Formats: sequence, structure tokens, C-alpha cells
Amino acid sequence: MIDIDELDEKFSVEGEVGFAELENDLVFITVSNKYADADICLYGAHITSFRPRNSIDLLWMSSDSFFEVGKPIRGGIPVCFPWFGPHKTDAEKPQHGFARLMYWEVLETATRPNGETVVRLQLCSSEETLAYWPHEFCAEMTITIGLTLTATLKVTNTSAEAFDYTCALHTYYTLSAIENLSIEGLQGTTYYNQLNGEYNIQEEEILQINEPTTRHYLNTESTVIISDPIFRRRIRVEKSGSKVTTVWNPGEETCAKIGDLPDDAWETFVCVEATNAFEYPIQLAAGESFETSAIIGLED
Repeated sequence: MIDIDELDEKFSVEGEVGFAELENDLVFITVSNKYADADICLYGAHITSFRPRNSIDLLWMSSDSFFEVGKPIRGGIPVCFPWFGPHKTDAEKPQHGFARLMYWEVLETATRPNGETVVRLQLCSSEETLAYWPHEFCAEMTITIGLTLTATLKVTNTSAEAFDYTCALHTYYTLSAIENLSIEGLQGTTYYNQLNGEYNIQEEEILQINEPTTRHYLNTESTVIISDPIFRRRIRVEKSGSKVTTVWNPGEETCAKIGDLPDDAWETFVCVEATNAFEYPIQLAAGESFETSAIIGLED
């Protein structure tokens, strides 16, 4: 059992950082500072909300998400690790790895001199993780809440042998409607279309989504802009330590088959993800670390 009183005593910051059971019995860190409000679930190190001042939430959450131990949270920023998508050799292992299905330990909460809030969470190898993946590691999520939200996944190889992994910060963004969406920053980039198995180059300056879409843009670190004129906002999505940008929307038919999505959910979100997968896994020698970051915020 997680002791909220103990967490409050160690890590709360008066008027800024607290702990609460926001959904079922899952424990969340709540952050409120001069820049924004945010909610982070300790289960999965999962950011479920980022609300800059005078703005609606940048992140989209499913109203049908289970919020139940043993099942992933649907929406926000799931942490996909140590594999992205299905396991390569064992279909019984969980989609997108086990990191989003385990409680992470709180390492630190802090206030920076400029008023930003920093939260650090950790998941290290254990008997439970070794049953899924035979490598010793420590993963750390550092989340900085300010004018922008920065989410950084740092993985350290704590074993005596090299290993490789794939990962993603699988961010869901709130839209007024999918037909109002345009995505900038991917022109001229080669992408793998997972739905037909083909490779293409995006020739258009603007990506608009009018059909089911699962595209993995390869060898790109470009900034992407998610434009929604009805919400009168442009979300700037930057990243580092990621060679793949994934764009996903399930479309109507697939959405209706996903148990933790309302049938019409596809109309109000898009995923733009900082990914390392396919031709770009991360290889770590013993003792090495690697960081993957997503930085999101509103353009002025």
C-alpha cells in the first residue's frame, strides 16, 4: 500500500505539490504553480493533465480509461518501455512494455528559482520486471512543469552486459475536432505506414488526418506544430533523444473496438509521440544512460 501521508510529509510543497487519490485508488501527484496545473499518476509515471494558465488541457484523457492496476491508463502521456508496440517474440507480454503497468517511486519534488516545479520518479529492475525482460536497469522520469511541460525518460543499464530497448512518450493531445487539425513540421520526411506496411515520403507541408493513421516518421528530430484554429491555439511539440515521430489516430472503426475508448473518441484527439523504435532502438553498454524528452507548450 502507498502511504499518502508519508508521501505528503516527504515530498509535498505547500500550495504547490500534493498527493491525492484522484481516480479509484490510484495515487497522483498534483502540481499547481504560477505557470500551470498538472496531474501525474504514480502508476506508470503517467502525466494525465497539463493545463497552462488561461488554457484548457493540452492533454486528452479517455472518459472510459480503466484507472485500474493491471491495465494501462488511456490518454495523457503513457511511458512505453522497454518495448514499443507488441513484444517481438511473445504476444502474451503487454503492449508497449511494462513501465506503464507498475507504480514508480517518488525520488524528488522541487521548486526551481524561476517558479517551475520538478518531479522525479523512478522504476528499477526487480523480480517483477525480470519476469518480463531479463535485464537490470533503472528508469527515471523527470517532469518539469512551467510555461512548457518537459517529460524526460532516462534509462540506465545497471547490469554487466549491454542491452537495447525501444520506447515512446505516447502523448495524446486534445482537439476541438479531428477535421480542424493540421500538423506542421514533417514535410520531406520518410515515414513507415504501419497500416499498409509501406514506406513513403510526406510531400505535403501540412498533414491533415481524414482516415485512420499510424505513421512512424523516421530519422527526424524536427519540431512539430499541432494547429487547431477552433481552439485558437498552436501546440509546439519539441523533442530530444528521439529519432522517430509517431502520429496516430485510430479512426472510427478501430476506435469502436477499443474497450477503454468511447466510440467517438477518435474525433477529439491525436497522438504525436517521441519514439525510439524500428530502425532506431537504443543500445546501452553496461553503466550507460540515455535520455528521451518531449517538450510541449503553447506558441505565443
